[in-house]
This record gives sequence, C-alpha cells and structure tokens, in this order.
Amino acid sequence: MTSQQLARRSLQTRLALAYAAGIYAAGTFVLIFVDVPLASIQQARPKGPSSSGTIAETGPGISLPQLLTGSAVALVILIPVALALGWYVAGRFLQPLRAITTTARVISAGNLHRRLDLGEPADELTELGHTLDDLFARLQASFDAQRHFVANASHELRTPLAGLRTLLEVALADPEADAETLRSVCQEALALGEHQERLVQALLALATSERGVTRWDTLDLTQLVAGVLASRRDQATETGIDLAEHLTPAVTAGDPRLIESLVANLIDNAIRHNHPDGHVEITTRTSGTEATLTVTNSGPVIPGDQIQRLFLPFQKLAPDRHGNGLGLGLAIVDAVTQAHHATLTTSARHEGGLSITVRFRRNHP
Repeated sequence: MTSQQLARRSLQTRLALAYAAGIYAAGTFVLIFVDVPLASIQQARPKGPSSSGTIAETGPGISLPQLLTGSAVALVILIPVALALGWYVAGRFLQPLRAITTTARVISAGNLHRRLDLGEPADELTELGHTLDDLFARLQASFDAQRHFVANASHELRTPLAGLRTLLEVALADPEADAETLRSVCQEALALGEHQERLVQALLALATSERGVTRWDTLDLTQLVAGVLASRRDQATETGIDLAEHLTPAVTAGDPRLIESLVANLIDNAIRHNHPDGHVEITTRTSGTEATLTVTNSGPVIPGDQIQRLFLPFQKLAPDRHGNGLGLGLAIVDAVTQAHHATLTTSARHEGGLSITVRFRRNHP
C-alpha cells in the first residue's frame, strides 16, 4: 500500500471517527433526554380486585435498574452502528475527491486534454473541480504555446541563419575582399539579424497570446487604437495610405498588452497588404454587451475560401510589397481573440481587401 493510499485511508478513518463520535454523542443525549422522563413516570395500578368503583393508586412503571441496563445495552449496540455509519458517510464524502485525484494524476502524467467534468451536485467539490479544469486548460495552453514556439522558431530561423552563415563564409573565403566589400557584407548581416530579431519577437508575441490571459484590466479600445495610429501615421503617409478613424468609447476587459498587439497587427496588416493610395478605416464602438473593433482596408481581391488560411502562422497569399511581413500578424490576432473569448469575423470585400471585426465582451468572461 502506497503512502498516498495510507494518507487517503487515514483521512477516511479520521472522518469516520468524527462522524461516529457525533452519532454516538447524539444517541447518548437522546437516551438521557428519554431516560429522565421515563424514570419519573408513574403508572396507575389497581390495588385490589378490579371493579368499576375501585380507586387505583399510582406506582413506579419502569424500575431505574431496568432503565439503566437498557440504556447501557443501547449505547453498546450504538458503538458499531455509529462506526459503520461514519465509515459509510466518510466513504461517500471522499468518493468525488478520489475521482478528482485519480483523474488529476492521469492528466499530470501527460494527458492534458482530459478534464474532470464534474456535474451535479453543485457544491464545494464541484467548484474545486471547475477550478482544476481551468488550471489544466491554462497549463495545456501554456505547453502548447511553448511547443509551437519551439517548432516555429526552429523551422523559420533555419533559413536566415543558414543565409547569414553562407554570407560570412563567402566574405571570409575571398582573399581579395576589401573594406568596402566587408562593409557591404556587414550591412547585409545586420539586415538579416534585424529580420531574425523581428521574427523572434513575433513568435514570442504569438506564444504569449496562445498561453492565455493572466490579467484582466478594464480598458477602452479607443485609447489603444489612438496610440497605435499615432505611431503608424508616418508609415502610412510614406506609402500613400489614407487612415480614417471613427472612434467612440468601447470599454472592455482584458490584457492591455495583448489587445494592443492585436490592434497593432490588424493595422500593420491593413497598411502592408494594400494598394498605393489605398485606405484603411478603423472603427470602435459599443454594441449591446460587446465592445467592437473593425478594421477595413482596400487591397487585392482575396478569394473567400482562402480567408481562414490567412490566420495560420507563416501563411501568405502573396508577398507583401514592403517585404517586411513575417506571416504572423493575423495568427497573433486570432490567438489574442481566442485568449479573450472574443469573436472574430472576417469578410473579403468585393472591390478588394478585407474587413475584420473583433467583438470583445464588456465584462470579464
């Protein structure tokens, strides 16, 4: 028998003894409250031959020795009865806890997709089960995000690292390389390094989003959008993109860093995948119990059956004209949306471009 089984048996034994003590104490009090009145009961008995005119005198009904003997026998019989009832009640009480322990042990062994799924009755143990299910869901999301990060990083960094290595090896192998050539090689190496740095930052943002929300603050989408737009106006002006904003208060709850990342990636995606002299329209508003953010942009015509593929990591329908896209922007948007239990709606515009709407709950889900 393992130490866990001994501990479980010990808990059941302690609970059984506690329940038995309560049952025994209750039985003792009942006997006391019954014995005291019975000891003083006086029963009417006829003194002589029975007749209708005979006066009866009173006398003791039950003798005190008989009463004490019966009570002692009842208390002795109550001991095993109380222990049996206590053991049964303790076992019934611990049965859900044993199920929780067994399932949690299976989940901790590696099956993170499994859940306790405790149903009725709704009590403290059920609440504990729901809390553990939430914990397991966060752990699964964290482990999945870690695995995705490692897989994506190892896959996407292999090519630029190989290119950087080749670039340096060629430069070092050239005996006639002058200072200008080496300077050009260093500039190319720096450019590759910047690309890798942006890629790692994007992968970290994706992994953080997939891990889930750890803080819920009240925030206004209008303020986040205004801040992101202020930092993107110069870029939009250089590329001839017109930014139009229609911002009304839209209060919601969530992680400000993640939602700001969602807003930034939506706007960056709308600017990057656009036509020269195109436009981007950003709208925030409150609709019922939801805070809504909509980003609409002009651009190339996108087939409707290709929209869902855009939200997968490293998926592009065509190279962006600025050449600095990583294929992770909309994947981060999708991950942040799911982490906040929000609703993401995407539609392709007939004249080209996309319209993406994210609906956040106004309160903590």
